[in-house]
Amino acid sequence: MATFASSDAFNDARNGAPRISFVSLGCPKALVDSERIVTSLRSEGYELSRRHEGADLVIVNTCGFLDSAKAESLAAIGDALKENGKVIVTGCMGAEPEQIRAVHPGVLAVTGPQQYESVLAAVHQAVPPQHDPFVDLVPPQGIKLTPRHYAYLKISEGCNNRCTFCIIPKLRGDLVSRPAADVLREAEKLVAAGVKELLVISQDTSAYGVDTKYAPSLWKDGQGHEREVRTRFLDLARELGTLGAWVRLHYVYPYPHVDEVIGLMSDGVVLPYLDIPFQHASPSVLKRMKRPAAQEKTLARIQAWRAACPDLTLRSTFIVGFPGETEAEFQELIDFLDEAELDRVGCFKYEPVAGAPANELGAAIAEEVKQERWERFMAVQQRVSARRLKRKVGTRQQVIIDSVGPTVAVGRTKADAPEIDGVVHVASRRPLRVGEIATVKIERADAYDLHGMAVGF
Repeated sequence: MATFASSDAFNDARNGAPRISFVSLGCPKALVDSERIVTSLRSEGYELSRRHEGADLVIVNTCGFLDSAKAESLAAIGDALKENGKVIVTGCMGAEPEQIRAVHPGVLAVTGPQQYESVLAAVHQAVPPQHDPFVDLVPPQGIKLTPRHYAYLKISEGCNNRCTFCIIPKLRGDLVSRPAADVLREAEKLVAAGVKELLVISQDTSAYGVDTKYAPSLWKDGQGHEREVRTRFLDLARELGTLGAWVRLHYVYPYPHVDEVIGLMSDGVVLPYLDIPFQHASPSVLKRMKRPAAQEKTLARIQAWRAACPDLTLRSTFIVGFPGETEAEFQELIDFLDEAELDRVGCFKYEPVAGAPANELGAAIAEEVKQERWERFMAVQQRVSARRLKRKVGTRQQVIIDSVGPTVAVGRTKADAPEIDGVVHVASRRPLRVGEIATVKIERADAYDLHGMAVGF
């Protein structure tokens, strides 16, 4: 999905300042990269344009994880060249510049992911800034491309895992964790600017700090108290929970120490929401994927987590049609889905990624078989989702409002992340505001969404 900079980032140029049009593709982690680039550009006096046409330059932040994502990136670059002509490319696909230049030789520059300085250097060469930087023109929290009430908080780059279907370590390198104090200072600024929900992201959130041996860093909190905080998943989550915002944990690899954070959820320190990409349930497929493969232990852990935190929401993603996947292995996945009763689930049909070892691990699954398995998977999960949501009818839920219509607002409970989970359609006796957290009585549920009436503000 292409994300053009939000309205807060725009300040239509009336003073002759150079204007940049920006396209961000891919995952939330790439969106954070885009925010950092945009923040640097604004601090140097560049303005952001809503349209390619008439801008001095276009920057396209690409996704290169799947072939379909690469095709989308190449199409976005082509549109920018057609509508503007001066294009700089960055992001994951930029790690393989020959693929881009083979299709679009006219781009001005190609840089890889996280290469912010290279992007800025290319911009300076193509469209020099008109004045010296004035950093105070940029708000303390930087420029955000999300709505004002939530923000992604990236705590590390890269990944140490070597899942056979993934080339992220090739594109983004091994794990590099940010010092806990740096993350907390950014989070504090976001909350001070009105952010009410922090979405913690990385390639592998629960591995946070492994590369630094959990080194401590010095953080002074909002009350002026100075203390050391270890670069560790549990410690960071605990400190983030003191800032007064919802804290949602994404991309959590199911290491044993993840069990420790469930206590923070049951105590209300962070949201009772865990996003764990299990990817499959068949031990033999998981072994080929180089993922944790003890299905029985996974089910037991899920039961223990829910016993410790009854309000826990579990989200996961799965892949069907992995090379060599048999009907029996797929049935193991379906059986797991029924037994685990995960609240929110995404499912993807396997796409061969150039350079991924998985392509050589078994016979490719026919597209029609992938589609049929995907449909069976989604039918099972739809029934599971409907059962679990039905249990919420009659309850009162805290709902953060994302959009407001003439008669009904749309928001999310603590169980729903933006853009990937369900929503709550909220009727109200008084107008609701975007970013407001309302108490909503749930009146009915469908397969994925809830409907209710605001009863408290």
